[in-house]
Amino acid sequence: MLFSELVELYERIEATTGRIEMTNLLVQLLSKSPPEIIDKVVYLTIGEVYPPFVGLELGVADRLALRAIRLASGAGEKEVEQAYKELGDIGLVGEKMLAKRSQATLFMEQLTVEDVYSALERICKAGGEGSVEMKVQILSGLLASAQPKEAKYILRIVTGKMRLGVADMTVLDALAIVFGGGKEARPVFERAYNLSSDIGYVAKVAATEGIEGIKRFRITLGKPIRPMLAERLGSAEEILQKLGGKCLAEYKYDGERMQIHKKGDEVMIFSRRLENITWQYPDVVDMIREHVKANEAILECECVAVDPETGEMLPFQELMHRKRKHDIHKAIEQYPVNLYFFDALYIDGKDLTLKPIEERRKTLESIIQQSDQVKLSKAIFTDDPRELEKFFHEAIESGCEGLVVKAIGKEAIYRAGARGWLWIKLKRSYKSEMMDTVDLVVVGAFHGRGRRSGTYGALLMAAYNKQKDVFQSVCKVGSGFTDEDLKKLPEMLEPYKIPHKHARVETGMDADVWFEPKLVLEIIGDEITISPIHKAGWGVIKDGFGLAIRFPRFTGRYRFDKAPEDATTTDEIVEMYKRQLKKITATPAGQGQEVL
Repeated sequence: MLFSELVELYERIEATTGRIEMTNLLVQLLSKSPPEIIDKVVYLTIGEVYPPFVGLELGVADRLALRAIRLASGAGEKEVEQAYKELGDIGLVGEKMLAKRSQATLFMEQLTVEDVYSALERICKAGGEGSVEMKVQILSGLLASAQPKEAKYILRIVTGKMRLGVADMTVLDALAIVFGGGKEARPVFERAYNLSSDIGYVAKVAATEGIEGIKRFRITLGKPIRPMLAERLGSAEEILQKLGGKCLAEYKYDGERMQIHKKGDEVMIFSRRLENITWQYPDVVDMIREHVKANEAILECECVAVDPETGEMLPFQELMHRKRKHDIHKAIEQYPVNLYFFDALYIDGKDLTLKPIEERRKTLESIIQQSDQVKLSKAIFTDDPRELEKFFHEAIESGCEGLVVKAIGKEAIYRAGARGWLWIKLKRSYKSEMMDTVDLVVVGAFHGRGRRSGTYGALLMAAYNKQKDVFQSVCKVGSGFTDEDLKKLPEMLEPYKIPHKHARVETGMDADVWFEPKLVLEIIGDEITISPIHKAGWGVIKDGFGLAIRFPRFTGRYRFDKAPEDATTTDEIVEMYKRQLKKITATPAGQGQEVL
């Protein structure tokens, strides 16, 4: 398959502003892709070479890419630098420079998808001394064989700035249509994806084995399972009523959620975002080898930083010191951790995801040898809201965020990749209006004025609508940013800048700058109000209106640990509004009423 065929579709996808049209274009692309390389087509289309959990990245910065452009095009350094300054898009710079090269391209052999993918693989695997030069040489050689339009997308892929906005969930819709007979087959494909976190692998199985192959999907050690997520409610009474009167309640630790894969002495640790973070936690690897009494296991735990002197739990932010590339053993001494296990998904060949939580908890108890550092999450079974409330306050006093309350019974399976009412969060901040924070995605920005001239004055933030797979605006936030934040935000957001509103973004606002939904920030506000502009919860509370956060402020917390699709959902925003409305209507007449 010629790479130019992909590029033709990429051009059309980039120009579209509608998700349905984007899906239709993906259907065209997948329909014409040979089964033996369809996984490579999918990876390239979402701007990757491997799934994130493999841990191999291209690692090509813009400066490195500019050197490769100069080598491939024969252009001078000043000319390339000037083009980069004017265009601000490494792909467009490559396209422009290669269109001007002097050597004849008429008789050049056309690049295939395999040619491009193979070269990108070699860039990923280049390591050790001289690896930077090797990456430049491989990339410049590939660009020299490429047509200008092809060069544009090659450069965007290698620098992590694909900008098409094609996400895994959009690909799943297209796969269901092409290989499952229609969108109604989406749940089958989504489960396969949730069990493997590898969209290319799912595409390959679909193309070679059809929907029956997708139905036979099984858990594989080394391929992380997409984590189950929780909804939220505001009181113990509401939660017990929602869960049928009985529940399992566990401490909600303020740590890093980990998915542990163990096979013999081999241990892999995956983050909430399914990235391989094993190298950050050599001490955790040793703990797993010593305390997990199973040959094969996939387990979930919270890794919590503790004060080495007092043993008290420390906030999540302390774990950020573990992300340093050097002196990791010093970080282990300064920021030791405890592990609190809360779920077992796979043990010695047995898939437990379709088993109820009680059985999974018993299995966990049977294979974890507990110690001062390795424990099961503190938990109780209860049907008493007063007992649940008391347990909640105990969790807060212990340094936790609150509770995760879980349904029990036959239906209480592990729903990989899903957010639902089987797990419900109860957090301290729910006690008064919008004292709780939300995690929102940056989708646009507004130019600053006065002291903020030259940077962004405010950001357009959105919540995630899972049903529609879109990001719907909920506020425009300009407060809470430090001078350092304002200085670095344009640089942080530059890789995601696009020329028009993203196809997966819905808003009534017209931003000065638009972004691919990628960066997640933690936001707090005074209250949630009806809005004729913002699209979150559109029409749910009142026809022709959405919901907005009033007086939003940035808390200072960048949620790099969360993918855009893990952000606060529009359903959660609606639920928060309804709880708030109950409090408003309970006030004396004429006070606190919602004003449109």
